[in-house]
Amino acid sequence: MAKITTPRPVRGTQDIFGDFERRFTHVAETFERVRRLYCFARVEVPVFESTAVYARSLGETTDVVSKEMYSFEDRGGDSLTLRPEFTAGIARAYLTEGWQQYAPLKLATHGPVFRYERPQKGRYRQFHQIDAEVIGAAEPMADVELLAMADQLLHELGIADGVTLQLNTLGDAETRDAWRAALVEHFMGHRGDLSEDSLKRLDKNPLRILDSKDPRDRPIADSAPGIDAYLTAEAADFFAAVTSGLDAAGVKWTRNDRLVRGLDYYRHTAFEFVTDRLGAQGTVLAGGRYDGLIESLGGPATPGVGWAAGIERLAMLLEEPAVPRAAVCVIPREGEADVPAMTLLQDLRAAGAVADMAYRGNMKRRMAKADTQGASMVALVGADGGVTAKLLATGRQIDIAAEDREAFLHAATLYSSGVTDSDVEGDSVLEEMIGEWRDGLWQASDSE
Repeated sequence: MAKITTPRPVRGTQDIFGDFERRFTHVAETFERVRRLYCFARVEVPVFESTAVYARSLGETTDVVSKEMYSFEDRGGDSLTLRPEFTAGIARAYLTEGWQQYAPLKLATHGPVFRYERPQKGRYRQFHQIDAEVIGAAEPMADVELLAMADQLLHELGIADGVTLQLNTLGDAETRDAWRAALVEHFMGHRGDLSEDSLKRLDKNPLRILDSKDPRDRPIADSAPGIDAYLTAEAADFFAAVTSGLDAAGVKWTRNDRLVRGLDYYRHTAFEFVTDRLGAQGTVLAGGRYDGLIESLGGPATPGVGWAAGIERLAMLLEEPAVPRAAVCVIPREGEADVPAMTLLQDLRAAGAVADMAYRGNMKRRMAKADTQGASMVALVGADGGVTAKLLATGRQIDIAAEDREAFLHAATLYSSGVTDSDVEGDSVLEEMIGEWRDGLWQASDSE
């Protein structure tokens, strides 16, 4: 019989497990907690959309559309695309699902996105993003709130040190048109020295030349006129309101007048949180205001602002997270004890305790598993259902009477929440709970 060859993972994908899974999950859970603090509703949108959703919103000339999208024709002949980002799909849903009635909408989501590009540090062909959007709010305070939310997220993740918020304004439509014309004139004067990619951008997307990484382009881009000379009074006032709002919120920022977004529907605020801890690809979170996006999808003029961040890139900046521990390890003393041990295990979990069961190997191996898991106590269960609790810190063993079972479950939940024996006046959390239970100081409902 021929040997079966195991398929290899697809290039640019990853299997997330162990230490990195804990980092990854910590980013997602922290994002969920912070977005609730800011009253952002969770939204879910499809992993694939009509290709037109992204072609219109991202622009036919962008690298994402022209080189990086995973597009395919389905069996019905429709062109579909795996989402390369979240904003376009959320904007499409805003229109097709009638969410205009709820505007302004504060929305947040996270999940996988797909781009066919060269895999690099922290970036894969299937990677994951967190995303926050405010749709229907034209006021600069929406920009401030989003930036404050991003700043708090980075602080709560413990990675704010060494991360800088770079901020710019792209002005309003009048500002952008005047600045674009000045840039085209400047770049045309250096046409013979530009890179091939910048020559292509000159006709279709000249603003993108400003953030070219090609060394041939840098001197030309650095000497290009800045936007401030072309700002209308209204655009200048908007940017001033954003910066003063950030100051009031305690969010530190620095101006980068070369920070741009190439598409015409981008307006006013553009920003990136950058670090040098990830090498050349140092952006960890980025976004801006896109007041013309909804119109590009056939909707009415609708303001919007949002940001996205790669979960993998944020996770790479985290300190090594603590390994999850089981506060209680249930160990059946013998084979006949498996059934009552399982009953106790489920009672512990139903009470809110983090518990596991060691049922393989001899007693020494089972106790070793409890030790490895960092358990506070072991519950030794006999065939008759009797329970003996062993406190691993001291080695003390306490027989749990049937009438004290509720106190035992409550103590297990306290151990699970991080309470230790040194936090109580008595010999142990378990013994204090049993004493209070017997003295009638709390009822079973108190532990729920």
